[in-house]
Amino acid sequence: MRYIGAILILLSLASNGQFNPEQIEIIRDEWGVPHIYAPTDAQVSYGLAWAHAEDDFKTIQEILLAAKQMMGRHLGRDGAPIDYVVGLLRCEDIVNQHLPEVDPAFIKIVQGYTAGINAYAANHKDEVLVKKAFPVTLKDVFKAYVLQLAVQDGADNLIRNLFDGKVDTIDFETKGSNAFAISRQKTTSDEVFLAINSHQPLEGPAAWYEAHLVSDEGWNMLGGLFPGGPVIFHGTNEHLGWAHTVNYFDKRDVFQLEMHPENDDLYRLDDEWLELEKRKVKLKVKVFLGLKIGVKRDAYYSKYGPVVKNSKGAFAFKMSVFDEIRAIEQWYKMNKAQNLTEFKKALSLTAIPSFNIVYADKYDSLYYVGNGKIPLRNSNYDWSTTLPGNTSETLSDGYHTFKDLPQLTNPPSGYLFNTNNGAFNATAAKDNLSLADFDQTMGYRAFDNNRSYRFMELIDQYETLSWDDFLDMKYDATLPDSLVYWIDLNPVFDLEPSLADSASQILEIIQRWDKSARADKIGPAHLNILYKGLARISDKIDINNISTEQYIKAIDYVRRYLLRYFGKIDVTLGEYQKLVRGEEEYPIGGLPDVIAAMYADYMGEGKVRAKTGESYIMMVRYPKAGLPIIETTNVFGASNRPESPHYDDQIPLFLNRERKQMTLDIDEVRENAKRIYHPK
Repeated sequence: MRYIGAILILLSLASNGQFNPEQIEIIRDEWGVPHIYAPTDAQVSYGLAWAHAEDDFKTIQEILLAAKQMMGRHLGRDGAPIDYVVGLLRCEDIVNQHLPEVDPAFIKIVQGYTAGINAYAANHKDEVLVKKAFPVTLKDVFKAYVLQLAVQDGADNLIRNLFDGKVDTIDFETKGSNAFAISRQKTTSDEVFLAINSHQPLEGPAAWYEAHLVSDEGWNMLGGLFPGGPVIFHGTNEHLGWAHTVNYFDKRDVFQLEMHPENDDLYRLDDEWLELEKRKVKLKVKVFLGLKIGVKRDAYYSKYGPVVKNSKGAFAFKMSVFDEIRAIEQWYKMNKAQNLTEFKKALSLTAIPSFNIVYADKYDSLYYVGNGKIPLRNSNYDWSTTLPGNTSETLSDGYHTFKDLPQLTNPPSGYLFNTNNGAFNATAAKDNLSLADFDQTMGYRAFDNNRSYRFMELIDQYETLSWDDFLDMKYDATLPDSLVYWIDLNPVFDLEPSLADSASQILEIIQRWDKSARADKIGPAHLNILYKGLARISDKIDINNISTEQYIKAIDYVRRYLLRYFGKIDVTLGEYQKLVRGEEEYPIGGLPDVIAAMYADYMGEGKVRAKTGESYIMMVRYPKAGLPIIETTNVFGASNRPESPHYDDQIPLFLNRERKQMTLDIDEVRENAKRIYHPK
C-alpha cells in the first residue's frame, strides 16, 4: 500500500506543476554559499539540486553515472570496474525491493531533487558528460546512495581484496573526524558548544558542499552534504545540531562457501547443494573517439550475498546496505527534528548503516551514539574473521534495534566527544559505557587514537571553557605525549643521537620538536617522512619490535630525502606539505591523527599534497534564547568551477584558522545577499 501511495504522489507531482521554479529562490551570500528557500520541502530539494549543479555538476553526474552503470561510457576501461561493482552489489534489485518501505512523504523530496537535476541538465546540455544519462530517476538517486554507503563501509576494498585472495580485511585506520559537544555547565558564556569537524577528502564525490535549506514546512538546516545528496548530512537547525565521525564495528561479514567437488557453480547449505545465481553484467566501454564496445562479465550471488571467486575458493559477503535504502530519509527526519526526543525517534529507523553521532541542542542536551545497522549474529561463531558459508547458523536473521546500540545522554562530566576512537571513551572515565555490557558479535572495540588521547589531555585542563578555549581545542595540531600510530615511533624520541652517525642532526630535530604540526614548524615533516619510510618496508620488518638499527636506517633515509629534494635538513612542514587548488599551492600544516589532521599524497619533487583531513568546519554556539551562532569554513570555497570567484576564496580563512559568520535567519540572508534568482 505504501508503494501505491508513493506512485500516486509521483503522478501528482508530474501533473500539477508542484516544482514551479518561480516559487524557488536561490540566495547566494558573499561567499557564494546557496541558501535555498521555497514554500515546500520538495521544492527546496529541487533548488538544492540546481544550485549544487551550478557549482559542481561534473561530480554530481559521476555519482549518478556510477549508479546507472554508465561510468564505462564516461571513463572507458577505467570506469568499467565501477559498473561491474554496481552490478555485483545488485544496487537496482536492492532499491526495487526496499522502495515500498520508504515514507511516501520523503519520496516527494527525492522527486524534487531529480526534477531539479534533470531541469539543469536539460538547460545545460553542453555540460552533460554522457548523453543518455538523463533524465535520472528517483531510483537512480537511491541506487547512488546504496553504492556510496557501501563504499563508506568498505565495500570497494573488500571486493578488491577478495579478488586478490585476501579475505581477512578488517583494518583500523587513523583517518577520520572529530566531534565535540560541551554543555552550559562547562562553558564560561552559558552557551552550549558544538564542533562539527569531519575529515573528508578535499575534492571528489565525498567532499563536503555547504548549503542552507529553508521552507515554510519547517525545514531550516545549514550544513554539509555530498554530491547527489538531497538533504543535509550534518550541521545545525534552529534547535539542534550533530556531527558524524566514522566508527568501527563489524560492518562486513565474509563467508567461505563450500563448493561442490565437481561443479564450481554449486555450494552447500546445510544438507543441500544450491546453485549460485549467475548474471551477465553488461558493460558499455568507450574506447576511442566515442566508439563504445559491449562487454559482459559474470556476477554471482548466493544466499549469503554477492560472491567473488578467487584462487582460494568462493567467498560471499554481506553488508547492511543490502537490506536498507532509507538512510537519506533518516537524515531528512534528523534535519526536521526539533528536540532530542524527535531526533532519537529519527535515529530509531537505524537506516544509516554506520557513523558515530555527537549531538547538542539549545536545551542543553548532549547525546552520543555509536550508530550502526548491525545484524543479529550467532554467538557460537567468531564474526571477526572469515565464516563458514555452508550452514544456516551463520545466516543472520534481522538486525539489532536502536536501543541495543552504545549511547550516552547528558553525562555528568558535561561533555561528549569522538575522534573515531571506540564508543567506550566518549566522556569522562567515570561516565563511560563498558564494552562488556554489549553483544560481542556486534564487533565494537575499546580503543583510542592520538586524537582521543590529545583531546583528553586538553579537556582535563579545564573546569570551564571559553569560546576561545574551544576554538584552540578544535584547531589543536599537537600530538599527545605518547604516540599510538600503527608503527611505533615512540622509541625514536629516546634514541641516543650519536648512534645515528651522519643522521644525528635529523634525530636531534625530531627529539627537540614540540610535536606541533603547524606549517612553520621544523620536525613534523621529518616524522612524516620517517613514518612513510618505515611503512614502505613494513612487510620486511616487525613493526611491533623495530630494532635500533632499523630506526637508524629510516632516520638516515629522512636525511637523504631532504637533502635530495630540498638541499637542506631544516625543512618546515609548510615547505614539504602543500594545499593545492588549480595552479596555486600553499603551505599547510597538519599531520595524520592530530586533531586538526591532514593526510597527504606524494605530488613530486619531494613534496606532498593535502588530500584528506580538515575540510568543512562548522562551529556552533547555542545560547538560551535566539538562533544558534554559527561559524563555518569550507577548505576551498563554494564552487568547484575554476572560473568562479568562489573556487578558492575561502582558502585564506582555512589556512588562517578563521571562519565566516553564517545565519539561519532567512530575512537576514536576503538582506545581505549578493544575488537572488530562480533555478531556470
